[in-house]
Order: sequence, then structure tokens, then C-alpha cells
Amino acid sequence: MALIIAGKVYVDPSERDRFVAGHRDLVEQARRYPGCLDLSISPDPTEPGRVNLFEHWESQEALDTWRAIAPAPSGSVAIADDQVRKHEISRSGHPFG
Repeated sequence: MALIIAGKVYVDPSERDRFVAGHRDLVEQARRYPGCLDLSISPDPTEPGRVNLFEHWESQEALDTWRAIAPAPSGSVAIADDQVRKHEISRSGHPFG
């Protein structure tokens, strides 16, 4: 069963760009990892302290295997709040057809 992990985290607005940049290597490696369909950690365009997270995995096994070897982010930025959830996908298709 495919998984989507999506949501938002809040960091100090002055630290947001450093938080996103600190995850660049992790994002690049994850996107090349077997079972990762997509992964993005990006600044929100309207809320200065918000970072949007999105991960799409083929299976829980692929995610678990990745997390066991995933590199740590460079630098440390405190997360003030997170609203991230894991969704198990039983069916998907084109949204416009």
C-alpha cells in the first residue's frame, strides 16, 4: 500500500531558509532511493515560518528502509509546531479524468 506523508511544520521565520537548506541532501538522496516516488521540503510562499512537507512512498517497507539509513539534516533548527500526517493510499488515479 502506498503512503503519503504530508503537512506543515513551523520554525522561527528567521531560521526557515536554513531549515529548508539543511534538508537539501536528504531530499536529493531520497528522490533517488528505491521506493521513493517523491519528496519535497519547501518554504511556504505566504507564511514566513511555515515549511511544507510532502513524501510519497511505494510502501511502508520502503519508507522504513529509507529512514534506517537517511542522512540527518545539516544544522539544527527547532520546530515550534508540526501538523504532519501519514496517509495510507488504497487507490489513486488522475484527478481530472
